[in-house]
Amino acid sequence: MQPSTVHFRQHVMQGMALMAFAMTILPGMDAIAKYMATYEGMSPGQMTFYRFFFQLVCTLPLLLTVMGRDAFRAKRPWMNLLRGVLHGAASLLFFVAVKYMPLADVFAIYFVEPFMLTAMSAVFLGESVGWRRWLAIAVGFCGALIVIQPSFAIFGWTALLPVACAFLYTLYLFLNRAIGEGDSPLTMQTISGFGGMMFMAGALAVGNGAGLENFALSLPQSPLALGLLLILGSLSGYAHLLVVRAFRMAPLSLLAPFQYFEIISATILGYALFGDFPNLWKWVGIAIIVGSGLFIIWRERMAARNVGPVAPD
Repeated sequence: MQPSTVHFRQHVMQGMALMAFAMTILPGMDAIAKYMATYEGMSPGQMTFYRFFFQLVCTLPLLLTVMGRDAFRAKRPWMNLLRGVLHGAASLLFFVAVKYMPLADVFAIYFVEPFMLTAMSAVFLGESVGWRRWLAIAVGFCGALIVIQPSFAIFGWTALLPVACAFLYTLYLFLNRAIGEGDSPLTMQTISGFGGMMFMAGALAVGNGAGLENFALSLPQSPLALGLLLILGSLSGYAHLLVVRAFRMAPLSLLAPFQYFEIISATILGYALFGDFPNLWKWVGIAIIVGSGLFIIWRERMAARNVGPVAPD
Protein backbone atom coordinates (compact mmCIF):
# COMPACT_ATOMS: atom_id res chain seq x y z
CA MET A 1 0.00 0.00 0.00
CA GLN A 2 1.38 3.41 -0.98
CA PRO A 3 2.41 5.76 1.89
CA SER A 4 0.14 8.46 0.44
CA THR A 5 -2.82 6.07 0.57
CA VAL A 6 -2.07 5.16 4.19
CA HIS A 7 -1.78 8.86 5.08
CA PHE A 8 -5.09 9.63 3.36
CA ARG A 9 -6.89 6.86 5.22
CA GLN A 10 -5.44 8.00 8.52
CA HIS A 11 -6.56 11.54 7.70
CA VAL A 12 -10.09 10.31 6.98
CA MET A 13 -10.19 8.23 10.17
CA GLN A 14 -9.10 11.24 12.20
CA GLY A 15 -11.87 13.30 10.61
CA MET A 16 -14.44 10.67 11.45
CA ALA A 17 -13.16 10.50 15.05
CA LEU A 18 -13.39 14.29 15.39
CA MET A 19 -16.94 14.29 14.01
CA ALA A 20 -18.04 11.47 16.32
CA PHE A 21 -16.54 13.27 19.34
CA ALA A 22 -18.14 16.61 18.41
CA MET A 23 -21.56 15.05 17.89
CA THR A 24 -21.28 13.21 21.21
CA ILE A 25 -20.49 16.33 23.26
CA LEU A 26 -22.71 18.89 21.49
CA PRO A 27 -25.94 17.75 23.25
CA GLY A 28 -24.18 18.69 26.49
CA MET A 29 -24.76 22.29 25.45
CA ASP A 30 -28.51 21.70 25.24
CA ALA A 31 -28.53 19.73 28.50
CA ILE A 32 -26.94 22.77 30.17
CA ALA A 33 -29.62 24.99 28.62
CA LYS A 34 -32.36 22.73 29.99
CA TYR A 35 -30.71 22.61 33.43
CA MET A 36 -30.37 26.40 33.54
CA ALA A 37 -34.02 26.85 32.59
CA THR A 38 -35.28 24.14 34.96
CA TYR A 39 -33.14 24.68 38.06
CA GLU A 40 -31.63 28.15 37.71
CA GLY A 41 -34.72 29.87 36.27
CA MET A 42 -32.85 31.47 33.36
CA SER A 43 -34.89 32.29 30.28
CA PRO A 44 -34.04 30.64 26.93
CA GLY A 45 -33.53 34.06 25.37
CA GLN A 46 -30.96 35.02 27.98
CA MET A 47 -29.21 31.66 27.62
CA THR A 48 -29.03 32.04 23.85
CA PHE A 49 -27.39 35.44 24.27
CA TYR A 50 -24.91 33.97 26.76
CA ARG A 51 -24.20 31.12 24.36
CA PHE A 52 -22.85 33.48 21.71
CA PHE A 53 -21.29 35.89 24.22
CA PHE A 54 -19.31 33.20 26.04
CA GLN A 55 -18.55 31.48 22.73
CA LEU A 56 -16.69 34.64 21.73
CA VAL A 57 -15.07 34.95 25.17
CA CYS A 58 -13.81 31.37 24.99
CA THR A 59 -12.75 31.22 21.34
CA LEU A 60 -11.61 34.78 20.57
CA PRO A 61 -8.13 34.30 22.13
CA LEU A 62 -7.53 31.29 19.85
CA LEU A 63 -8.86 33.13 16.81
CA LEU A 64 -6.64 36.17 17.46
CA THR A 65 -3.61 33.97 18.16
CA VAL A 66 -4.03 32.03 14.94
CA MET A 67 -5.18 34.80 12.60
CA GLY A 68 -4.67 38.12 14.36
CA ARG A 69 -6.73 40.96 12.96
CA ASP A 70 -7.42 38.90 9.84
CA ALA A 71 -10.04 37.04 11.88
CA PHE A 72 -12.29 40.08 11.36
CA ARG A 73 -11.50 40.66 7.68
CA ALA A 74 -14.21 38.81 5.83
CA LYS A 75 -14.81 39.13 2.11
CA ARG A 76 -18.55 38.82 2.73
CA PRO A 77 -19.12 40.32 6.19
CA TRP A 78 -22.85 40.94 5.82
CA MET A 79 -23.55 37.39 4.71
CA ASN A 80 -21.54 36.10 7.65
CA LEU A 81 -23.51 38.34 10.00
CA LEU A 82 -26.72 36.97 8.47
CA ARG A 83 -25.40 33.46 9.17
CA GLY A 84 -25.13 34.50 12.80
CA VAL A 85 -28.67 35.86 12.83
CA LEU A 86 -30.05 32.60 11.43
CA HIS A 87 -27.95 30.56 13.85
CA GLY A 88 -29.07 32.75 16.75
CA ALA A 89 -32.75 32.42 15.85
CA ALA A 90 -32.42 28.64 15.42
CA SER A 91 -30.62 28.32 18.77
CA LEU A 92 -33.32 30.37 20.49
CA LEU A 93 -36.09 28.11 19.20
CA PHE A 94 -34.10 25.02 20.22
CA PHE A 95 -33.47 26.31 23.75
CA VAL A 96 -37.15 27.20 24.18
CA ALA A 97 -38.06 23.67 23.05
CA VAL A 98 -35.64 21.92 25.45
CA LYS A 99 -36.98 24.01 28.33
CA TYR A 100 -40.34 22.25 28.04
CA MET A 101 -39.63 18.99 26.19
CA PRO A 102 -37.33 15.97 26.71
CA LEU A 103 -33.97 16.33 24.99
CA ALA A 104 -34.36 13.16 22.91
CA ASP A 105 -37.75 14.32 21.58
CA VAL A 106 -36.37 17.70 20.52
CA PHE A 107 -33.38 16.15 18.75
CA ALA A 108 -35.53 13.51 17.02
CA ILE A 109 -37.93 16.12 15.64
CA TYR A 110 -35.06 18.45 14.73
CA PHE A 111 -33.55 15.77 12.51
CA VAL A 112 -36.08 16.51 9.80
CA GLU A 113 -33.35 19.00 8.79
CA PRO A 114 -31.57 16.61 6.36
CA PHE A 115 -34.90 15.99 4.62
CA MET A 116 -35.55 19.73 4.36
CA LEU A 117 -32.05 20.29 2.97
CA THR A 118 -32.50 17.60 0.31
CA ALA A 119 -35.95 18.90 -0.66
CA MET A 120 -34.83 22.54 -0.83
CA SER A 121 -31.76 21.57 -2.87
CA ALA A 122 -34.10 20.00 -5.42
CA VAL A 123 -36.59 22.87 -5.48
CA PHE A 124 -34.27 25.89 -5.36
CA LEU A 125 -30.96 24.60 -6.69
CA GLY A 126 -32.32 22.22 -9.31
CA GLU A 127 -30.39 19.26 -7.92
CA SER A 128 -31.57 15.86 -9.10
CA VAL A 129 -33.52 13.98 -6.43
CA GLY A 130 -35.08 10.73 -7.59
CA TRP A 131 -38.22 9.05 -6.38
CA ARG A 132 -36.41 6.90 -3.81
CA ARG A 133 -35.08 9.91 -1.97
CA TRP A 134 -38.44 11.72 -2.19
CA LEU A 135 -39.99 8.60 -0.66
CA ALA A 136 -37.34 8.59 2.09
CA ILE A 137 -38.14 12.27 2.79
CA ALA A 138 -41.86 11.45 3.10
CA VAL A 139 -41.14 8.45 5.36
CA GLY A 140 -38.79 10.55 7.49
CA PHE A 141 -41.46 13.21 8.01
CA CYS A 142 -43.90 10.46 8.99
CA GLY A 143 -41.37 9.35 11.60
CA ALA A 144 -41.18 12.91 12.89
CA LEU A 145 -44.98 13.01 13.14
CA ILE A 146 -44.91 9.86 15.29
CA VAL A 147 -42.63 11.71 17.72
CA ILE A 148 -44.49 15.03 17.41
CA GLN A 149 -48.01 13.67 17.95
CA PRO A 150 -47.75 12.72 21.65
CA SER A 151 -45.49 15.70 22.31
CA PHE A 152 -48.04 18.01 20.66
CA ALA A 153 -50.78 16.59 22.89
CA ILE A 154 -48.67 17.47 25.96
CA PHE A 155 -46.76 20.60 24.94
CA GLY A 156 -48.97 22.09 22.22
CA TRP A 157 -47.35 24.26 19.56
CA THR A 158 -44.03 24.09 21.41
CA ALA A 159 -43.60 20.62 19.88
CA LEU A 160 -43.25 22.27 16.46
CA LEU A 161 -40.40 24.56 17.52
CA PRO A 162 -37.73 21.96 16.57
CA VAL A 163 -39.23 21.89 13.05
CA ALA A 164 -38.93 25.69 12.80
CA CYS A 165 -35.39 25.42 14.17
CA ALA A 166 -34.53 22.81 11.52
CA PHE A 167 -35.89 25.12 8.79
CA LEU A 168 -33.77 28.08 9.98
CA TYR A 169 -30.70 25.87 10.22
CA THR A 170 -31.33 24.64 6.68
CA LEU A 171 -31.29 28.27 5.53
CA TYR A 172 -28.05 28.70 7.49
CA LEU A 173 -26.51 25.76 5.60
CA PHE A 174 -27.72 27.22 2.29
CA LEU A 175 -25.99 30.48 3.17
CA ASN A 176 -22.79 28.57 3.96
CA ARG A 177 -22.96 27.19 0.45
CA ALA A 178 -23.56 30.65 -1.01
CA ILE A 179 -20.53 32.07 0.81
CA GLY A 180 -18.40 29.16 -0.33
CA GLU A 181 -14.73 29.08 0.66
CA GLY A 182 -14.05 32.78 0.27
CA ASP A 183 -13.53 33.22 4.02
CA SER A 184 -11.70 30.99 6.48
CA PRO A 185 -13.74 28.94 8.98
CA LEU A 186 -12.23 30.92 11.87
CA THR A 187 -13.30 34.21 10.30
CA MET A 188 -16.78 32.90 9.57
CA GLN A 189 -17.07 31.61 13.16
CA THR A 190 -15.98 34.94 14.64
CA ILE A 191 -18.22 37.21 12.59
CA SER A 192 -21.27 34.93 12.75
CA GLY A 193 -20.75 34.78 16.54
CA PHE A 194 -20.98 38.55 16.67
CA GLY A 195 -24.07 38.40 14.46
CA GLY A 196 -25.76 35.87 16.74
CA MET A 197 -24.91 37.86 19.86
CA MET A 198 -26.17 41.16 18.44
CA PHE A 199 -29.36 39.52 17.16
CA MET A 200 -30.05 38.05 20.59
CA ALA A 201 -29.34 41.39 22.28
CA GLY A 202 -32.06 42.93 20.12
CA ALA A 203 -34.43 40.00 20.62
CA LEU A 204 -33.94 40.20 24.40
CA ALA A 205 -34.65 43.92 24.41
CA VAL A 206 -37.87 43.50 22.44
CA GLY A 207 -39.05 40.33 24.17
CA ASN A 208 -38.32 41.54 27.68
CA GLY A 209 -39.94 44.88 26.89
CA ALA A 210 -43.06 42.99 25.83
CA GLY A 211 -43.04 41.05 29.11
CA LEU A 212 -42.41 37.65 27.53
CA GLU A 213 -41.30 35.04 30.06
CA ASN A 214 -38.84 33.35 27.71
CA PHE A 215 -36.95 36.65 27.23
CA ALA A 216 -36.59 37.66 30.87
CA LEU A 217 -33.24 39.25 31.69
CA SER A 218 -31.06 37.69 34.36
CA LEU A 219 -27.48 37.27 35.52
CA PRO A 220 -25.88 34.02 36.72
CA GLN A 221 -26.94 33.62 40.35
CA SER A 222 -24.17 31.25 41.47
CA PRO A 223 -20.61 30.19 40.62
CA LEU A 224 -22.09 26.94 39.26
CA ALA A 225 -24.36 28.86 36.88
CA LEU A 226 -21.44 30.99 35.66
CA GLY A 227 -19.30 27.89 35.18
CA LEU A 228 -22.03 26.14 33.23
CA LEU A 229 -22.43 29.16 30.95
CA LEU A 230 -18.69 29.16 30.30
CA ILE A 231 -18.91 25.46 29.41
CA LEU A 232 -21.92 26.26 27.20
CA GLY A 233 -19.90 28.84 25.26
CA SER A 234 -16.87 26.58 25.04
CA LEU A 235 -18.90 23.67 23.69
CA SER A 236 -20.61 25.94 21.18
CA GLY A 237 -17.37 27.39 19.87
CA TYR A 238 -14.88 24.55 19.98
CA ALA A 239 -17.23 21.69 19.06
CA HIS A 240 -18.27 23.52 15.91
CA LEU A 241 -14.62 24.19 15.08
CA LEU A 242 -14.06 20.42 15.41
CA VAL A 243 -16.90 19.87 12.94
CA VAL A 244 -15.33 22.33 10.48
CA ARG A 245 -11.99 20.55 10.89
CA ALA A 246 -13.62 17.15 10.39
CA PHE A 247 -15.23 18.26 7.13
CA ARG A 248 -11.79 19.24 5.86
CA MET A 249 -10.38 15.80 6.66
CA ALA A 250 -13.10 13.44 5.47
CA PRO A 251 -15.90 13.42 2.84
CA LEU A 252 -19.38 14.63 3.75
CA SER A 253 -20.89 11.25 2.88
CA LEU A 254 -18.76 9.57 5.55
CA LEU A 255 -19.33 12.21 8.22
CA ALA A 256 -23.08 12.84 7.82
CA PRO A 257 -24.25 9.66 9.64
CA PHE A 258 -22.34 10.70 12.76
CA GLN A 259 -24.91 13.48 13.27
CA TYR A 260 -27.23 10.83 14.69
CA PHE A 261 -24.83 10.32 17.60
CA GLU A 262 -26.53 13.42 18.99
CA ILE A 263 -29.78 11.51 19.56
CA ILE A 264 -27.92 8.82 21.52
CA SER A 265 -26.04 11.35 23.62
CA ALA A 266 -29.17 13.45 24.18
CA THR A 267 -31.14 10.39 25.31
CA ILE A 268 -28.44 9.42 27.82
CA LEU A 269 -28.17 12.96 29.19
CA GLY A 270 -31.94 13.41 29.31
CA TYR A 271 -32.37 10.22 31.31
CA ALA A 272 -29.38 10.79 33.61
CA LEU A 273 -30.13 14.43 34.44
CA PHE A 274 -33.91 14.78 34.07
CA GLY A 275 -35.33 11.24 34.14
CA ASP A 276 -36.68 11.56 30.57
CA PHE A 277 -36.72 8.43 28.42
CA PRO A 278 -38.58 7.96 25.11
CA ASN A 279 -41.48 5.51 25.13
CA LEU A 280 -41.89 2.71 22.57
CA TRP A 281 -43.67 4.78 19.92
CA LYS A 282 -41.12 7.56 20.17
CA TRP A 283 -38.37 5.01 19.65
CA VAL A 284 -40.25 3.82 16.57
CA GLY A 285 -40.38 7.39 15.26
CA ILE A 286 -36.70 7.95 16.03
CA ALA A 287 -35.78 4.72 14.23
CA ILE A 288 -37.79 5.78 11.15
CA ILE A 289 -36.15 9.23 11.09
CA VAL A 290 -32.65 7.82 11.47
CA GLY A 291 -33.27 5.06 8.92
CA SER A 292 -34.68 7.47 6.35
CA GLY A 293 -31.83 9.91 6.92
CA LEU A 294 -29.21 7.21 6.53
CA PHE A 295 -30.90 6.01 3.33
CA ILE A 296 -30.74 9.53 1.86
CA ILE A 297 -27.06 9.78 2.81
CA TRP A 298 -26.38 6.39 1.21
CA ARG A 299 -28.18 7.38 -2.00
CA GLU A 300 -26.23 10.66 -2.12
CA ARG A 301 -23.03 8.67 -1.80
CA MET A 302 -24.06 6.22 -4.52
CA ALA A 303 -25.12 9.09 -6.80
CA ALA A 304 -21.72 10.72 -6.36
CA ARG A 305 -20.04 7.51 -7.52
CA ASN A 306 -22.24 7.00 -10.56
CA VAL A 307 -22.07 8.94 -13.79
CA GLY A 308 -23.66 8.67 -17.19
CA PRO A 309 -26.93 6.77 -17.48
CA VAL A 310 -27.27 5.85 -13.78
CA ALA A 311 -29.96 8.01 -12.20
CA PRO A 312 -29.05 9.63 -8.85
CA ASP A 313 -32.23 8.67 -7.06
